[in-house]
Amino acid sequence: MDETDKQIIKLLKDDARAAYGDMGSKVGLSEGAVRKRIKTLTDEGVIKKFTVKISLTEGAQAITLLTANPAHPTHEVSKRIQAIPNVETTYEVSGEYDIVAVISGINMTEVNECIEKIRMVEGIMKTNTMIVLRSS
Repeated sequence: MDETDKQIIKLLKDDARAAYGDMGSKVGLSEGAVRKRIKTLTDEGVIKKFTVKISLTEGAQAITLLTANPAHPTHEVSKRIQAIPNVETTYEVSGEYDIVAVISGINMTEVNECIEKIRMVEGIMKTNTMIVLRSS
């Protein structure tokens, strides 16, 4: 991944619906070259998914810290959690907790239902959830 790829990724983070031609103008490439780079980045797993982020004024978001049972591989537990609807992202982390899950939904009821599903995942021992009040 070179500097141009990094610029393209930054543009996609700002606006995942940006036109290839517009991005090409900003990074000095043709539309076709941008399209090819994005396909390569996606095929190689650098770009994992394109997503929609809902404004907190229109939805709800939570961050859940999870402790995994040492008898269950953390990576497997994390994959199970990532498969739950409304789980936006999971991170395997070091420290007191093993996994961080970022959850978003249309409302708090949807977020709470997701948290309940996470608590029932085999290998989860403990959860600590924080509701996001504001983001910048």
